[in-house]
Amino acid sequence: MPKRSSLASPPARYLFSALLILALGGCQTTTLEDVTGALGGKPETAAKADSKPDMDALRERYRAKPSDPNVALEYGKALRESGQRAQAVAVLEQAVLGHPSNKALLAGYGRALADNGNFQQGFDVLSRAHTPEDPDWRILSAQGAALDQLGRNEEAQQYYATALKIVPDEPSVLSNLGLSYMLQNNLPRAEETLRRAHERNPAEPRVRANLALVLGLEGKQAEAEAIVKADLPPDQAAAKVTALRQSLAKRQQRADR
Repeated sequence: MPKRSSLASPPARYLFSALLILALGGCQTTTLEDVTGALGGKPETAAKADSKPDMDALRERYRAKPSDPNVALEYGKALRESGQRAQAVAVLEQAVLGHPSNKALLAGYGRALADNGNFQQGFDVLSRAHTPEDPDWRILSAQGAALDQLGRNEEAQQYYATALKIVPDEPSVLSNLGLSYMLQNNLPRAEETLRRAHERNPAEPRVRANLALVLGLEGKQAEAEAIVKADLPPDQAAAKVTALRQSLAKRQQRADR
């Protein structure tokens, strides 16, 4: 078992708070304050707009068939993506109690727990959602993101490495790995990894924002701003640049304390 990595340095401590609100997913919407790993969710504001019209129907389906694992999984996922994290945990917990060997439910429940801040429990549940003989790269990446939240960066990086053996150069895994290096205050390696992710999926907002944040932390402000506002309408580009500057300023204030 690798030893737990240290978050003792001041830069690492203030960067640690940036790694997830874990929507193991959520990403940037109007701010860059919440840099995240990918647990399989959506940015909350976008998700609310997407899923709200379906929530009433999903809720009724769940009430009619609360023991149906597929309905529970769909409803729990919708709750996660709309930001109702505690409710997602409750729904999926009940479903797992009734279907303790259902790997899809275990995966959804583990992600929901991590989204809700229960990182160790989420990691443990995710471990039951696949096996070493039949690993799921998405779950490996989600487990890595949970370990990063627990400060176990070196161990997390082993999970990302295993995922990348299954899906080489998968941008979402590379993005999580880059953030893990950032948490160790290894900014050059974080930049290198996030550039690889960005090259493979330049349109992904999470990857783009994470790369911009690392570049900004390295003092490469002009390039960071160019990446943030690429392919965006002028008003959105200006908002993203403002958010990036505010995020970097807050982190600098924390580092100076």
